[in-house]
Amino acid sequence: MASKINRAEARQGRKIRIRKKIRGTEERPRLVVFRSNLHIYAQIVDDAAGKTLVAASTLVLKESAAHPNKEGAQAVGKEIARLAKEKNINRVVFDRNGYIYHGRIKAVAEGAREGGLEF
Repeated sequence: MASKINRAEARQGRKIRIRKKIRGTEERPRLVVFRSNLHIYAQIVDDAAGKTLVAASTLVLKESAAHPNKEGAQAVGKEIARLAKEKNINRVVFDRNGYIYHGRIKAVAEGAREGGLEF
């Protein structure tokens, strides 16, 4: 009898499929989003060098924008875009990390676009 895959295992499978196609380069690094029940995390990664260039989350934002809802996610997107601009990063590849492009993940992407990142 086949065992049932739970939500976390299904997301890991989607994550692996996505990562086969998406690579961050020096010219166009990868914007990765992770969502937990309490916080939203985003980081910009150069896969060629294996380094995190910029990171932001609801943990480091001010109290008013640190909620794990859509507004907090949009604030994380704007903050990651601001930090990326300081490092002269204008174009990125968006990695939704196996999550559905909806809700908080979409809000991070829209916030990053509002902040000036292209993807």
